[in-house]
Amino acid sequence: MENLKYKRILLKVSGEALLGTQSFGIDPNPVTTICEEIKKAHELGAEVAIVVGGGNIFRGMNNSEKLGMARAQGDYMGMLATVMNAMALQSKLTELKIPVRVQSALTINQVAEPYIRLKAIRHLEKKRVVIFAAGTGNPFFTTDTAAALRAVEIGAEALLMAKNGVDGVYTADPKKDANAKKLDYISYDTIIQDNLKVMDLTACSLCKDNKMPIRVFDFAKENSIIDILQNKEIGTIVGE
Repeated sequence: MENLKYKRILLKVSGEALLGTQSFGIDPNPVTTICEEIKKAHELGAEVAIVVGGGNIFRGMNNSEKLGMARAQGDYMGMLATVMNAMALQSKLTELKIPVRVQSALTINQVAEPYIRLKAIRHLEKKRVVIFAAGTGNPFFTTDTAAALRAVEIGAEALLMAKNGVDGVYTADPKKDANAKKLDYISYDTIIQDNLKVMDLTACSLCKDNKMPIRVFDFAKENSIIDILQNKEIGTIVGE
């Protein structure tokens, strides 16, 4: 563990990353891929916390308008979707013999512990993976913001943003522009000022204020997390 660049990390997994080849729901293949990569990081000695999104099941910002409901109501439904994804990750990690706890910002005692910062830190110190569900527990905040908030709260040394099929930040959308170039480094200010769709701007501002380094990478690339832990140059670093 002494040789690791980051000893405690917060991994942000989007709900869309769990879609796989499906148009809706949870595909077991990406769940397995993500959990196997987490296992490798855990076995290296890193302390791993996770925030998972819920866009594969329900996206409050979009769906609330379509259904004619209040945005707050839709966001709460999205939070419940993240709990389902957290339970799926928990199940696979348990199958892989990794000790894991789910903490929810909404009180659902039957399936998850309530979020308690010091208890989460204690779990990490005991080498348990901690999955934070239900975002911040408040509407109008994304799970990107929840990831930044939890990373700061637990004293993580880096926020790892796992993307699906994109291995970093590009000058343009690489799926649409063949001339798009991957950036090895980009500043918080550039993301905020140019309104880049790397992550939620509130989350980026929170990381900037707390000097939390961010690494954007492709979760599907084998050994990507342990490569980051071992200070190999993959993905894009977001910093000052």
